This record gives sequence, C-alpha cells and structure tokens, in this order.
Amino acid sequence: MEHDNLLEGRIDDLSKRAYNNDYITCTNFLSASDLAAFYRILKSRGISSKVNVLNGSSYVIYGGHEEADRNVICFLPGYTTPDEFISSEAAAGDIIKCIHVKPLNHKFADDLSHRDFLGALMNLGIEREMIGDILAEGSSAYIFVLSDMADTVARELTRVKHTSVNCRVVSSSECDVQPKFTEISGSVASQRVDAVLSMVWHLSRGRSQEIIKAENVFINGQTVNDPGYNLKSGDRVTVRGHGKFIYEGMGTMTKKGRFYANVRVYS
Repeated sequence: MEHDNLLEGRIDDLSKRAYNNDYITCTNFLSASDLAAFYRILKSRGISSKVNVLNGSSYVIYGGHEEADRNVICFLPGYTTPDEFISSEAAAGDIIKCIHVKPLNHKFADDLSHRDFLGALMNLGIEREMIGDILAEGSSAYIFVLSDMADTVARELTRVKHTSVNCRVVSSSECDVQPKFTEISGSVASQRVDAVLSMVWHLSRGRSQEIIKAENVFINGQTVNDPGYNLKSGDRVTVRGHGKFIYEGMGTMTKKGRFYANVRVYS
C-alpha cells in the first residue's frame, strides 16, 4: 500500500507538471508490478486505462521497443500526440536510448546471460530503475537505459563477467534481437487463467489458484486475482517467478469435452 501511495504521488506530480507547463515528464523504468499498481490507481479513480489521460495530460507507456517488459510512463504536452511521441523517440531517443554491447574479442568471449549484463551494470552503482530491458544473445546485448545514463554506461561498462566489451549508443531500431518462443499446446477444461497456467507450467490447479490470489499474475500489464478470469486470444500473461506467455486461443475439442489451449511461451 505504501508503495502504491508513493507511486500515486509521483505520477500525479508528473502528470500535472506536463499539463500545466506543457512539456514532457516521465517516470523512471517501472516493472510489471509497478505498472499493475498504476492501473490500480486509475481504477480506484474510475479512470479507464483505455483513455490514456490523467490530470488532463495524455500519457504513453513506452520501453524502447514493442515487447518491452520494463517501461516508463511519459506524460505529454498538448502539442504532441502519442503517435508523434513514439515516432520521435524511435528516431532520436530523447527519453530512452539503446546501447549495443559486444565483446572486444568474440573468440575469447563468454556466453553471457541477462543476469551477467545486469550484474555488471549494478557493479557500476547504477540503480535498477535507470535500466530497462536487457536483450542478450550470445556474448552481446542491447540495453535500454534512460537517456541521461547512456553516456555513463557506454563509457564505464568495459567488462561483463570475464569478457572485455565495447559499448555504443545506437538507435533502438538497430536492435535486432527478437523474443524467442516455445509453442505449447495442451488440453484444458476451459479458458480460465488457472487452467491455462496449470497446463503451461505443469502445476496443480490449487497451486495455480494460490499464485493468482497472491496477485502474482499480470494480464496485459494489469493484476488479475480471480482464478476464473477467462483469457482471450492475444492476451499477454506474466507470472512472477515463472515467466510469461502469449495466449493464442483454443483449438479443437477432445473426445472428453476438453479443449486444446495454444500458447507461445517466452524462452
């Protein structure tokens, strides 16, 4: 509750400043649970998340690339639209910049993970809220950071694990690391989120319900605590401690009256 109150005060301040002074204001990077708290705040005020307006200011949730897990909330001045903001950001990166990290010598480079890159950044004393997604592939990565931190990271990040690296600030459009998926299909009794979670991660129905009721499940960025929530095709589901998947919908019915649910799990 205290966390929600602090976030509420922060977004109220940013949205009002954007509206009153007619300039862009932004949060730092927010996690899925932070964004869920933001949606709870909107709901408590009777504001639809589909309107994308708070305290008179329109806002954009943006993480530097389409599939971003960590995002900032940007409150916009009256002279720019959300579409114009996204287009401008993709070209200039005024709010979020992308850093391409690659080894100086590929021959002697370690195979580096998301955790390795994040650990190296933490060792520089950079706060987690300054860092967005880290898209690692092999011994290289694209790291999204707040623009104010880009030059510092590019200059000071010289080693990840045992690998010496070179950093270069690039356009976010240069990031060519795409999410990898594993397609899973299994029989379920219905489209209820507890049934699909049980199928995806081989959990008991009771365990899935516990996870949901503990508010560890986010669907399209919003917390869901009802095990009976029916998923819709295209829903993005994140389960804290397990992973995330895109629900693709139901397939054919089995002889026992069950259905095949199709999902794409992020690898």
